[in-house]
Amino acid sequence: MEIKVDNEIPRNLDDEKVPLLESSELPEVEKNLIQQAISHTFKSTAHLANLLPTGSVLAFQFLSPIFTNQGQCDVVGRSLTAGLVALCGLSCFLLNFTDSFKDQKGNICYGFATTRGLWIIDGSATPPLEVAAKYKLKFIDFMHAIMSILVFAAVALFDQNVVSCFYPTPSYETQELLTALPVAIGVICSMLFVVFPTQRHGIGFPLTC
Repeated sequence: MEIKVDNEIPRNLDDEKVPLLESSELPEVEKNLIQQAISHTFKSTAHLANLLPTGSVLAFQFLSPIFTNQGQCDVVGRSLTAGLVALCGLSCFLLNFTDSFKDQKGNICYGFATTRGLWIIDGSATPPLEVAAKYKLKFIDFMHAIMSILVFAAVALFDQNVVSCFYPTPSYETQELLTALPVAIGVICSMLFVVFPTQRHGIGFPLTC
């Protein structure tokens, strides 16, 4: 009796890839000018957030949905949201005056820039006077602090929960302003950050910036 042997190698179902939907199969959604501008501003949020202290942005993005109750605010929620925005904005302002350096052991020490030099927060190390003098407070620090508040305001306006909390039923003119203002702030401040860069590596900012 002849026995036939199947030489085919069994196929692994995991290796089979499900074909992706072609662009022609996806429904086309028409957007008006305002919706297109809102979509564009959402894409710019990540780029603006890179100009701000990481901790302040993360705290705002984490607490915003909680304080605003997903945009359904009452009087208490509106007050809490206003306090959150003010506190995070103040944090963005103050952290622009912080800087850091490495001691002899390679540990990173943070401090506040003053008119006399760098004041170490924890007092663990005291830089030499000639080194501390390089960290003196400068006019560009105030400039960056003000721009940080403006950029954070733009990020806050990108948050639909915050906008719905303070403007539950905005008029057409208000909607246009809420759409155009963050974009204008982002473009202008981004250009100023590039033209006038800072050398400080403060709290919440990358050390390699």
